[in-house]
Amino acid sequence: MQPARVIIMGAAGRDFHNFNVYFRDNPAYQVVAFTATQIPNIENRTYPPSLAGRLYPKGIPIHPEQQLVELIHAHSADQVVFAYSDVTHEYVMHIASQVLINGADFRLMGTGTTTLQSSKPVVSVCAVRTGSGKSQTSRRVAGLLRQLGHRVGVVRHPMPYGDLTRQAVQRFSSDADLDLHECSIEEREEYEPHLALGAIVYAGIDYRGVLSAAESEVDIIVWDGGNNDLPFFRSDLHIVVVDPHRPGHELRYHPGEANVRSADLLIINKVDTAEPANVEAVRRNIQSLNPNARVIEAASPIQVEDPAAIRDRRVLVVEDGPTLTHGGMSYGAGWIAARRFQAREIVDPRPYARGSISATYAQYPTTGNILPAMGYGQAQIRELEQTINAAEADLVLIGTPINLSRLMSLNKPAQRVRYELEETGTPQLPGILEQQFGRRPPA
Repeated sequence: MQPARVIIMGAAGRDFHNFNVYFRDNPAYQVVAFTATQIPNIENRTYPPSLAGRLYPKGIPIHPEQQLVELIHAHSADQVVFAYSDVTHEYVMHIASQVLINGADFRLMGTGTTTLQSSKPVVSVCAVRTGSGKSQTSRRVAGLLRQLGHRVGVVRHPMPYGDLTRQAVQRFSSDADLDLHECSIEEREEYEPHLALGAIVYAGIDYRGVLSAAESEVDIIVWDGGNNDLPFFRSDLHIVVVDPHRPGHELRYHPGEANVRSADLLIINKVDTAEPANVEAVRRNIQSLNPNARVIEAASPIQVEDPAAIRDRRVLVVEDGPTLTHGGMSYGAGWIAARRFQAREIVDPRPYARGSISATYAQYPTTGNILPAMGYGQAQIRELEQTINAAEADLVLIGTPINLSRLMSLNKPAQRVRYELEETGTPQLPGILEQQFGRRPPA
């Protein structure tokens, strides 16, 4: 029989992983193309032969998702595999309908075929949506496990936006490694805070290799998820963060709902800034989906270096890019800080937007009058810098987890907004982690 001809729809993450663990050496399938969306500049490239394996000596082309129907017909595709996250159930089914009427089967791949088994315990931290607070939760979990004496490695969901061959397996233990791997702003936002706390971070494209690298050095692995995707590794403790600033999204988004249904522990985050009615709505929804999961409420209190410098100033707010774009938020920690510390005005950055930053506003019009920290490459980082410097503001309030001034020269004062997870009430993470993983005996 001829192998089934497959197109994998993705965004340079889950799509590559599904290929690597299921399709790469599988003679029953021929992957004829990837499609790309959400992330700029990943289409019109080739998934390299070094990663694609012996069945694909020329690699696999990556096309814009807009060409999907054309690709189905050009390759007589038998199956289309949907493999990216942070989209509504309705969106997924619109894609499915388009695929079905053009003659191909539509497929979603589950945890049975796409998760890897580790020889070490795994704590996975995932979310219902981008921007729910999984990064500070991952930092909290990793820190508590280190306090219990364990050697902890953080494995981050992939963000391979550069040279794919060089990014197969990556290890980060210092800021110098961020420069060595030419990390984007999005990568730095996830890696830098872990490094500042003394953690080793692993990432890449080939997660068998990434897992092997982590297992060789650590006692426990913390899976730090991306968007609202499912973990790549089988979890001993699956933690899922839900966001009461977006009540109902736990029922409406793929694969966020699957995360809720599979969670061992659910954390309702941001209860300090969300409406109480929204917190209760989220609690009811997660109870209906997963009545057996333990539930923690947590806050993400914000801190700034000098609150007095914000008062009565014109403030330009810069927030995490993905949270505002495909995450669908119109504000973040920086906006909350500007309001709380009585900025006179939150400056609208849109009139000052340069190049691809302006295009981002056109693509995601709900972003509003805050600036997404887009930086998927050096050209976009420079356009972000130009946008910030052109804005007529007294102060830049940076709500991203990294120090942007390391990457660009700003012509006006800047402050960072910091936020960490704090559980409220009981149960709390220290007791849960110690009960399940214990203390590591001294060497």
